[in-house]
Amino acid sequence: MSLISIRLIRFHNPLLSLLISSTQPKLKTFSSIPLIRVAATLTTKASSSLSAEPKMVKAIRVHELGGPQVLKWEDVEIGEPKEGEVRVRNKAIGLNFIDVYFRKGVYKAPSLPFTPGMEAVGIVTAVGAGLTGRQVGDLVAYAGQPMGSYAEEQILPASKVVPVPSSIDPVIAASVMLKGMTAQFLLRRCFKVERGHTILVHAAAGGVGSLLCQWGNALGATVIGTVSNKEKAAQAKEDGCHHIIIYTEEDFVTSVNEITSGNGVEVVYDSVGKDTFEGSLACLKVRGYMVSFGQSSGSPDPVPLSSLAAKSLFLTRPSLMQYVVTRDELLEAAGELFTTIASGVLKVRVNHTYPLSEAAKAHEDLEARKTSGSVVLIP
Repeated sequence: MSLISIRLIRFHNPLLSLLISSTQPKLKTFSSIPLIRVAATLTTKASSSLSAEPKMVKAIRVHELGGPQVLKWEDVEIGEPKEGEVRVRNKAIGLNFIDVYFRKGVYKAPSLPFTPGMEAVGIVTAVGAGLTGRQVGDLVAYAGQPMGSYAEEQILPASKVVPVPSSIDPVIAASVMLKGMTAQFLLRRCFKVERGHTILVHAAAGGVGSLLCQWGNALGATVIGTVSNKEKAAQAKEDGCHHIIIYTEEDFVTSVNEITSGNGVEVVYDSVGKDTFEGSLACLKVRGYMVSFGQSSGSPDPVPLSSLAAKSLFLTRPSLMQYVVTRDELLEAAGELFTTIASGVLKVRVNHTYPLSEAAKAHEDLEARKTSGSVVLIP
């Protein structure tokens, strides 16, 4: 057995996290995408009888479902990567509402206890046997499966990580991977937004909402956004919303009807769920698309199919995981996201950072809608 010790050279810019996933095992090289690499020195020691002692790292663990208080800061064991895997030391971890859904049990985790988290950016610290295209020191990102990014280090399938281009600040990458690829598939594939369309974005100042507004505007759509207060309204305006509705002060259905002269919108992007679902359907024009991609206020009530018939509406409940099934789909989504950021179309705000050990506080603030833009946890 070979024991590999890694000595990291001092570097100047703090590297932070970002994650991506896919299910195609075939790996590709990425000569066209410049990598950020931390110099490393490898020392190999032969040993035929001794095994490496278990390595312990800190992680957030959930032993029971419930509120933010169930997020516990604990020691966990991490092993060596197997064939087709890499071990990554996380530098920054994105916080997303899907983490709340798993913590509460809205989405079912594979088992208890579990480590939450669906995206991160970090440095490769070990590579499994026979793996090509990845090296110790590479800065990589992932978003999606496997869950478990709320940890100082984690083992990931190499097919589910992507290289971070040198043109993208690692901190930005860590904050936008899951949200950015979600915005990409919602606008470009789930319903293809084009010039002349009118779209409604709920939670327009949120992590995904902010990106939808900016990107939708750049595509030539008229963007209507809903927010909870004047501060968030100012951000939505900066992000390219043409019409902003403060839903705590006015009925958004009435306002959308007035803005569109009774015609309605081509598509609604609704991450709120229960509180907005029926109203969102009412805002759609004939043959409009209801894209329900979240439920921050709770699960919507059951919808009878007959309620869609009056305007021949389309209803979908999409997930990023089904839009990055293959390695090519993953690289395409990440590539378009990185290009859009590098070109200045998307301005990513990391408005809040918390120590990973204080993930419970971050969850509490997110659910109380005290945050805007992206939230990052720092190990």
